[in-house]
Amino acid sequence: MTKAAELAKMGEVLTNSQIGGRRNIIINGAMQVAQRGTSSTSTGYGSVDRIRVNTNNLDQLAFTQSQSTTTPGQGFSNSFKFEVTTKEDALSGGEFANIQYRIEAQDLQSLAYGTSDAKKATLSFWVRSSLTGKYSVLFYQADDVRSNTQSFTISSADTWEHKTITIDGDTTGVIDNNNGLGININFQLAAGGDYAGTPHAGWGAYAETDDFAFSDQVNFIAQTGTFYLTGLQFEIGEQATPFEHRSFGEELRLCQRYFQSYTDNGSGGGYITNGTIIVQRFYGTFRYQKQMRAIPSVTSTSGGFNVQSSAASVGSQSIDETHNPTIDSVRFRTGSNVNNTNGQGAILRFDTGTIEIDAEL
Repeated sequence: MTKAAELAKMGEVLTNSQIGGRRNIIINGAMQVAQRGTSSTSTGYGSVDRIRVNTNNLDQLAFTQSQSTTTPGQGFSNSFKFEVTTKEDALSGGEFANIQYRIEAQDLQSLAYGTSDAKKATLSFWVRSSLTGKYSVLFYQADDVRSNTQSFTISSADTWEHKTITIDGDTTGVIDNNNGLGININFQLAAGGDYAGTPHAGWGAYAETDDFAFSDQVNFIAQTGTFYLTGLQFEIGEQATPFEHRSFGEELRLCQRYFQSYTDNGSGGGYITNGTIIVQRFYGTFRYQKQMRAIPSVTSTSGGFNVQSSAASVGSQSIDETHNPTIDSVRFRTGSNVNNTNGQGAILRFDTGTIEIDAEL
C-alpha cells in the first residue's frame, strides 16, 4: 500500500472515531429549532425546521406534526412527533405518507458519488412508534433519479430504539455541485400498492412502483398513534459515531439558510427597517439575518404592521408588495394610507404581523 493510500485509509478510520469536528450532514437533527411554531396540522414544513411531512391522495387522514419534549434522554431535549388523530381506513394504491429530510446537493460532495472513490455513509437515529414492525427508508438521489431503499424494525411499541443504516457509495450516480436537492431521505409511514414493491439492492435507477417502499412494511396511518424521531445523523463512513450535539444558536443559523421567521415576539413595535414614504406608501429594503439558499418566497401577515414617521404612527398596515427579492434582501412596499406623509423618512415596525422568508428544498 502506498503512503497516500495509507493516509487515505487512516482518514476513513478517523472519520468513524469520536474525535470531534463536524460530522453530521443533517441540520437540526436534535429537533431543537421550530421557527414556524411547535405544532401544525398541515403537510410540508410545519413545525420542526428541516423536517417535512409528505402525503399523497389521502382522503381521511388527520394528523398533527409537532416539536415534542418526549425524548430518549441521551442529551436530547426535543423530538419530532407525528400523531395520527383520524386514521385512514383503507389505503388505496396511489396513497402514501412519509417524513422527509432533504439534503442540499453541495453538502454531499464529500461522498464522491459518481466516481470510483464513492464513500459509504451511515444514517443513525432514535425512533419511537406505537406500531411495531418493518419501516422503509428511501434514499432518493434527485439529479440522476436513483435510489437506495433500506428498512428498520420497531421491536417494542412506545419504546425508544436506536437504529443504524449504512449505505454503499454510488459509483454511478452523480450529485451535482449546486444548491438544489441532493438526497431526499424518506421515512415511509404508509405506501399503497402503486408505491410498494421489492426494491432493488443498493443503488440503482429509481422505479416508483418498486423502490419507494417495501411491500411488507407497516401501514402506520391505519391506526391512531404516535411516531417520534430525534438524534438524526448522516455521516461519511460505515459506523455510527455518537450524535454530534450542536448549540441551539448554531442550529438556528444553519436552519436560516432555508427559512427565516420574523415577529415582534410579544415586545410590541419591533423594528423591521428604515425607508421613505412615496405616494403615501412606505418603501424600504429589508436585509435577512443570513443569506438564503436561493431566491426566496416572501410572505407577511395582512394588516400586521406600523409605519412610524415624525408626522404620524400609522398601524394596521400591510406589506402589499415585495420588490426584487434576492438571496440577501428584499424591498417592501406597504399599501397606500392617507396618514402617511410623502417625502418623509419612516420606520416599518411590527404590530401583530409576521414575515416569513422561505427557500426550502
